[in-house]
Amino acid sequence: MGTKLIIDTDPGVDDAFAIALAALSTDVDLLGVTTVFGNVPLAATTINARRLLQLCDRPDVPVAAGASRPLVYPNPYSAEYVHGVDGLSGRSEALPEPARPLDERDAVSLLYSLLKAADEPVTIAPIGPLTNIALLLAAHPGVREKIGRIVIMGGALDHGNMTAAAEFNIWSDPEAARRVLVEEDVPVVLVPMDLTYRCAVDTAWLAELAASGPLGTMLESLTPDYLAHYRKALGWEGIVLHDAVAVAEAIRPGLLRTESFPIDVDCGLGPARGATLVDRRRRREPGTQPVRTIEIAVDTDVDALGKFVLARLSGGQ
Repeated sequence: MGTKLIIDTDPGVDDAFAIALAALSTDVDLLGVTTVFGNVPLAATTINARRLLQLCDRPDVPVAAGASRPLVYPNPYSAEYVHGVDGLSGRSEALPEPARPLDERDAVSLLYSLLKAADEPVTIAPIGPLTNIALLLAAHPGVREKIGRIVIMGGALDHGNMTAAAEFNIWSDPEAARRVLVEEDVPVVLVPMDLTYRCAVDTAWLAELAASGPLGTMLESLTPDYLAHYRKALGWEGIVLHDAVAVAEAIRPGLLRTESFPIDVDCGLGPARGATLVDRRRRREPGTQPVRTIEIAVDTDVDALGKFVLARLSGGQ
């Protein structure tokens, strides 16, 4: 059928676009969705994910709730100031109520079951804090062989958005992020905010989405609070589809241009906590130990990416 995909998410407006992108793509076998704390608390991210799948007429996709807090240190902050109090600009309850009950399994158990049952490699797209993925790899190391790629939205090469140094998803659970990005031997593509900001779309793009039909109209209606935030952050009328950029790459490998770099995550308690430290030196000192590298998305055809996402959300393939 195409790419076998699991999304781990904390909806969130950009998560909503990402979930819809996968759910509406006929070349994607969306095996499941797991939820995590992040943009809003876990209860809200979970009902948002379920309602979004119902909006996309995908009651076949199981949803399981995962971590409600980081691995080590409590996280008192979320992102209602960006996404609205319910994560969807106050419009969550306008979405259809889910027909499928919440899966009785927790997120890690569902991830393990789906991977164990898979007859070919599965792509995982974590687009929130990496807590569930770190727990999966710690508890079930044998599933690594079933993972084709982990395509992550997170991190920053130059500066953060939650702090001067750290991007929100990585900052929300640096210890989990370090396990996945640095310590585990799994193929990773990191899609940092440096690139996702360059893929921002304007209100003409949103108007075209709204005009495409009832589903597009509903997706566009989730954006007012998000648009108000990015009007200030961008300095023009538009929004950043952070998570949808990562899911686009998960669906169509190679849509983003990547380069291979070593990386580390600052897990200290100082002002750089949550920073992704990407070693972009072309030459390293002789005699140093080889280190793990991951693929980091550094460029794309921005216009083509915007058209790809819009076509999928509008019902085209």
